[in-house]
Amino acid sequence: MPALPLDELQLTERDPKTGKLKTLPALHPEIKADRSFVLYRPPPPARDPALVEEFLERAKFIADDLNWLLALPHDKFWCQVIFDETLQKCLDSYLCHAPRKFDASLDCHPEVHDMQKRLHRSVFLTFLRMSTHKESKDHFITPSVFGEIIYNNFLFDIPKILDLCVLFGKGNGLLLQKMIENIFTQQPSYFSDLDETLPTVLQELKDIVLYLCDTCTTLWAFLDVFPLACQTFQKHEFCYRLASFYELAIPELESAIKKRHYEDNSVLADLWRRISHSKKKMIEVFHILINQVCLQPILESSCENIQPFIEEFLQIFTSVLQERRFLRDYDELFPVEDDVSLLQQASSTLDETRTAYILQAVESAWEGANRKKTQVFQDPAPPAASNGASAIVESNAEDVEELRAAYASEDECAGAAAAPVAKVSGVELDSLISQVKDLLPDLGEGFILACLEEYSYNAEQVINDILEDKLESSLRQLDRGMRRQLKPDPTPLVTSRYNVFQNDEFDVFSRDSVDVSRIQKGKRREKDTTRSLLNDKRLVAEQKERYQQYSLVVEETLLQPGQEQLYGDYEDEYDDTYDGNQVGANDADSDDELISRRPFTIPQVLRPKGQEEEEEDEEEEEEEEAEKERTKDHFVQDPAVLRERAEARRQALLARRGHKHDSSAVVGNTKGHGQNRETTQERRKKEANKGTRANHNRRAMAERKRSKGMIPS
Repeated sequence: MPALPLDELQLTERDPKTGKLKTLPALHPEIKADRSFVLYRPPPPARDPALVEEFLERAKFIADDLNWLLALPHDKFWCQVIFDETLQKCLDSYLCHAPRKFDASLDCHPEVHDMQKRLHRSVFLTFLRMSTHKESKDHFITPSVFGEIIYNNFLFDIPKILDLCVLFGKGNGLLLQKMIENIFTQQPSYFSDLDETLPTVLQELKDIVLYLCDTCTTLWAFLDVFPLACQTFQKHEFCYRLASFYELAIPELESAIKKRHYEDNSVLADLWRRISHSKKKMIEVFHILINQVCLQPILESSCENIQPFIEEFLQIFTSVLQERRFLRDYDELFPVEDDVSLLQQASSTLDETRTAYILQAVESAWEGANRKKTQVFQDPAPPAASNGASAIVESNAEDVEELRAAYASEDECAGAAAAPVAKVSGVELDSLISQVKDLLPDLGEGFILACLEEYSYNAEQVINDILEDKLESSLRQLDRGMRRQLKPDPTPLVTSRYNVFQNDEFDVFSRDSVDVSRIQKGKRREKDTTRSLLNDKRLVAEQKERYQQYSLVVEETLLQPGQEQLYGDYEDEYDDTYDGNQVGANDADSDDELISRRPFTIPQVLRPKGQEEEEEDEEEEEEEEAEKERTKDHFVQDPAVLRERAEARRQALLARRGHKHDSSAVVGNTKGHGQNRETTQERRKKEANKGTRANHNRRAMAERKRSKGMIPS
């Protein structure tokens, strides 16, 4: 019997008060266990023993309660999740107050770190089980009912889903993606909630830098985990509004940070780090939207008509062309020229005028700026022309190292979008070296190259740190006049060539020895000539034995008296319509052509040379004798003579077989005058034995040949 889903299952229990049996649904408040979950509080900012002890005690309570919850059976787990309000408040407090990756790292106690890691895992497993409607074939919930349960009881909502992405997206991307896809699939109402949430998110983006960093990172984490939401984002013209906000807010926020004075320089460094991180995430969000809404459908060829996606791409970039700073920063991370090239390959009817206009606008956005290929917002240089910049420059070495460590840890939040900086070489590298050497001519090209490699080929940062004497300790130990060492090309012309003869048997560049016997100067003399092929009798010898078997054919088999009955069961194919007529009865012509057979002749190719010549001589003699006989007759032979000869041969044959047959008895009297008894008997014998002569025994003879292997079956 198949198992019932949990929403249809009924449980029978005994009432502890009355002792009577009662039936309750499997999902009922009375089945919930009495357990109180405490609220979560973040780790203490300092190593205060009292605060550490309080955090450890509270976190241990929560972790133990969640482990108890995860160990419950399927029905009791869902009763606790649905009807226990303290559990939901505990989970909400963790999502709200748990530390994010981009938060400043705290000097926490090792026990605090281990407990936080344990609690983090328990919370994730709890949400993962809450998002699963089928645990096994016997424990499951109807999908439609599951969607109503999680939606009506607020087990998941859009803010919770966004927090789950930013907290657990690192390292759990695949599980989190399946989890959120299942939630949105079983309950499509979450798309409507997302649609109503976005206007509020867009409006709140004008807040302070801390909220900006949190919002940008959260949106990026959500789209990176669940790219199906990109269509909903684009319904609100998110790309245009994001680019416009970037162009207006980022310069103002950077300017405000430069003008601020803080007693603690680490606060200024933290604000600058957050604004840089926010810029990067905003650009990556824009790229994810472009990729999912426009480029991905074209690459996958999921639709026959790709023109709407191309038009959407051109429309989006046309709307943001006036945002010069955003366009420049976006092109630095994700070159627009590459996307346009992809469209040109996908469609032959691409509007070249619009694409040329977009590319020209991107080039004009770089006018007056130093273009740096694949330069990620990493290790951003703090502003250098303000009081805030002076505060950073005058900060102690510990603050500088802390700032650089914060920039280096930024990739932990980057997830799949993080990529190493491409290595610069060739003309572009020479241009960067010349740019530094023009301002600092005393430096050697080797020293400049080492600095560029250390600073990810950021020439401006190299110049700034050399002037302010803030180079890394490893660079300070180098000789500033060091020359550049030219590295030999690891692939010379001989080993890097490619042609149609590459790696063949005569390629002296890829092998040490060559088979000289295969080399022929001039026209090659073939060994197998026409005469040698004709003299080759191997095939004839192979077939000779087979053809010799045909010489064993018996020309004629004389039937003894009584052997006619061996073929009496043969079903004659002769038309019985003519059985009553005396067809051929009066025909005295010769039947030699019916009873005689041509003697077997060995094929000429299989005959020995001597035998072949002898048989040819015999045939010639026979032909000469026949010619002489023909020359004697001046006209056609007498038919009567021919009939007599044929009758004589037939009578002789019958005599040898022991048959005595009188043809005149078969002929009988004239039709209409009656027949005597002898004529009637002779006609009956002829009718009964007609299958033993002439062409009527062809099946019997064919079976004899087949039994001896003369005819392939």
